Amino acid sequence: MSLRSLRALCLTSFFIADVRDGLGPFLGIFLTQRHWQAEDIGLLMSVGGIAGLLATLPAGFITDSSRHKRLLLAGVCLVITLTTLLLWFSQKTSVVALSQVASGICAAFVGPLIAGITLGLARQRGFSAQMGKNEAFNHAGNFFTALMAGAIAWYWGIGGIFILMACTTLLTLVALLAIRGGDIDDDAARGIEAASTPSLPGFAILFRHTPLLIAGVTLMLFHLANAALLPMLSMRIAAAPGHLNPGLFAAATVIISQVVMIPVAIRVAGSIDKYGYWRCILLALLIMPIRAALAASSDAPAMMVPVQILDGLAAGILGVAVPSFIVSLLRGSGHVNAGQSVVMLM
Repeated sequence: MSLRSLRALCLTSFFIADVRDGLGPFLGIFLTQRHWQAEDIGLLMSVGGIAGLLATLPAGFITDSSRHKRLLLAGVCLVITLTTLLLWFSQKTSVVALSQVASGICAAFVGPLIAGITLGLARQRGFSAQMGKNEAFNHAGNFFTALMAGAIAWYWGIGGIFILMACTTLLTLVALLAIRGGDIDDDAARGIEAASTPSLPGFAILFRHTPLLIAGVTLMLFHLANAALLPMLSMRIAAAPGHLNPGLFAAATVIISQVVMIPVAIRVAGSIDKYGYWRCILLALLIMPIRAALAASSDAPAMMVPVQILDGLAAGILGVAVPSFIVSLLRGSGHVNAGQSVVMLM
């Protein structure tokens, strides 16, 4: 295990935070300011989400079979950034649709690739601890870029967010290059142990692992409720009369949740063996209905604070507990990253 490569992986997790989701909550604001209707924005965001969903399972299989994970991760980051930058030059429906579809497909690769590289570097024994560090750095990256984005949106407008994204993409590529390819054990990266027989993952994984299916269905229900809350809050503020800067509001929503996620991810990584995966996951699930009730109870911008604190608690727990659970469940199978994708797909 190379300390240099593990540090570079942490930096990759830090910088890729701004790249993975494209404009994130700023997309709704950007298009609203250019006279798009909320229903049209929601439709195209859904198209991108569906494209990402369809790419999720192939992404896991490709990650398991690939011996060039760093190169693949660099490629998807470049595609996300370039297609997002297209939006600055044109807001035609076809261009926005292309951007969302391409970004959705590429974003589906990021999770399995990061998990695969982490497993290849840290192996089974060190995966949970390193995943906790990855998540902490990722949330810190989200916090930092949201802080920068809020300042940029305040002084120069939403357009400056595109420049910020281009810069973080370049830094992501530099961090990726600092990970030594030779330090990544490609067999360990897909969950193959010394005594196991390497084999490409097959679709039969869906039927052989009941706990995997239960985890997938459970998280599907969670994300159905959770995913729409932040974009809806951002668009509600953008469309409301008043002097509140919508770009600053969007940045604040991200900052609050990410600040909470950093210590939560570290804490979960250190205590997950003591409390167990399912207890941690159940705690995160119980937070969701409380968060949704708070978001629906008031239109006041101040309500965003407790809503995003709860989001940080749930996401911080799941970001470490779910990948660690799947790695443990599919240990020695050779299709760990495909298993990650099965859960993400559902």
